Amino acid sequence: MSKKVVVIASGETERRALPHLLDHLHERDIRVRIPPRNRALNVRTAFSLIQASLYDYGDRSPDKYVILVDADGKDPDVVLGSFKEQLPNLLGSQFRPSIQYAFAQWHLEAWYFADAMNLRRCLGGRDLGSVDASQPDKIQNPKLHLKNLLSDDVYTARVSEEIAKTLNAETISGRSPSFNGLLDAVKNGESHTVAD
Repeated sequence: MSKKVVVIASGETERRALPHLLDHLHERDIRVRIPPRNRALNVRTAFSLIQASLYDYGDRSPDKYVILVDADGKDPDVVLGSFKEQLPNLLGSQFRPSIQYAFAQWHLEAWYFADAMNLRRCLGGRDLGSVDASQPDKIQNPKLHLKNLLSDDVYTARVSEEIAKTLNAETISGRSPSFNGLLDAVKNGESHTVAD
């Protein structure tokens, strides 16, 4: 029986891209939930999404939730601090699924640059500019950089999904500690179980 994992993320780009970046994890049934109507991802929103997702699987609740945030260059421990501190209290001691935490150092678009070869191919052979693809987590504002590379094309969640479909998760994993953190959280991860 596959593990049921719900990733709580910040927006439509993540909802469309993450299933493709995680599709190599065949032993997991992974679903991505995002706040409705472009609301910000905060502790209350994450709590509401967790409650709503309990009905997604019918008679068996998810085995695990992964809260994925954009750190926007800030200290990830600070950005995740309120989630780790407040979410267990909101969920209560009877809540059984594991809660894991992960982050993208800036935005998930930085992970795209980790697979420079496939990203370049997806962009029609364009040069990726001055970014260091070997250290994607250090790329400041990767979303803007990607938008600039698209020049005439508008960057949308659909475009992000098309890019994500062409990328190799193993290559990204070899270069991005934050992507590895997401993989670890989805696969196993350090347990942050609320109960007990």
